Amino acid sequence: MANEEPSHQTATLERTLGLRDLILLIVGTVIGSGIFIVPGSVLRQVQGVGLAMLVWFVGGILSLLGALTYGELAARSPKAGGIYIYIRDCFSPLPAFLYGWTLFLVISSGSIATLAVAFSAYLGEIVPLTPILSKVIAVGMIAVVTLINVLGTRGSANVQNWTTAIKVAAILIMSAALLWLGHGFSGAGVTLWPTEAGASLASGFGLAMIGVLWAYEGWQYVTFSAGETVNPQRNYPRALLIGSSTLIGIYLLANLAYIAALGPINAAQTDSIAAAAVTAVATYVVFSGWLFYALGAATIFIYRTRRAEVASPYRVPGYPWTPLLFILAAAALVINTMVTQPIRAAVGLGVVLLGAPAYLIWRSRKAVRE
Repeated sequence: MANEEPSHQTATLERTLGLRDLILLIVGTVIGSGIFIVPGSVLRQVQGVGLAMLVWFVGGILSLLGALTYGELAARSPKAGGIYIYIRDCFSPLPAFLYGWTLFLVISSGSIATLAVAFSAYLGEIVPLTPILSKVIAVGMIAVVTLINVLGTRGSANVQNWTTAIKVAAILIMSAALLWLGHGFSGAGVTLWPTEAGASLASGFGLAMIGVLWAYEGWQYVTFSAGETVNPQRNYPRALLIGSSTLIGIYLLANLAYIAALGPINAAQTDSIAAAAVTAVATYVVFSGWLFYALGAATIFIYRTRRAEVASPYRVPGYPWTPLLFILAAAALVINTMVTQPIRAAVGLGVVLLGAPAYLIWRSRKAVRE
């Protein structure tokens, strides 16, 4: 295969992550501030409890389709690097470089910045903070997360496992209490479906999906750790399936709990400064990221063609429809963003394309050194 990674790359990595680590990594990476700041905007955009729940369910199923596809990719190419490796192996170093470029400048940095702002904003609801102190706390949170990630794979995984368990337990306890004590479903304004359907509703559904997919963002990052995973061919597909399914259940339960506690009208009106951050930044993250997630999913057809004689320990169920549906849905999301938010889409695409001259400079300098 062209552009194969040197075999010694994974030999220096200690395989220490098991199935439980991968599941908790997926769930912990995905669950952040999104489940707390996105539900209100989703209710406003689709104007119906039933349709809002459908958006969350469809977003979860779309992520699950991608997870099932990436499960086979991780089994076929269990190397550190994940999507970067798949794109580089099957297409060329240029799109792989553009993915790494976009991951650094938009996808990861945008998500981290939004989470940091959300953390300081919600802390400000409990403890009064000055604008400067709020910014210091946001930067401090990023520094703490960075420190944890450089402690080492096993140490970081242990911290991740405990924090994920605490987050999930807190959400489940909160949801149970709100469902038990809340009376939002019996109040006025409970509308399951909008009274009228049309182009505006379809556009609202698409815009709501951007926020929901941002809330689900992160399941694909687990593939970066393939070189540090015990028996990745077996553990990755199982972890992606279990982790993604768990997230769908948690998110649907939390949304029902919010509505039970506040009622749909109050839940839709609940907002914070963090929601404004999501509106400004999540669009870029989802638009840029899903361009490459679709491209990464498309590599499964190339891997199967090039390695038809190699039996994979895991094969995506429903092939070829599962990856095709994921790719088509991702394309529809990107197109909807270009139509409804052309300026933000253009900025996102511009950032991606700016990586091309950077790649040419890097290649020319590498050639000189060689």
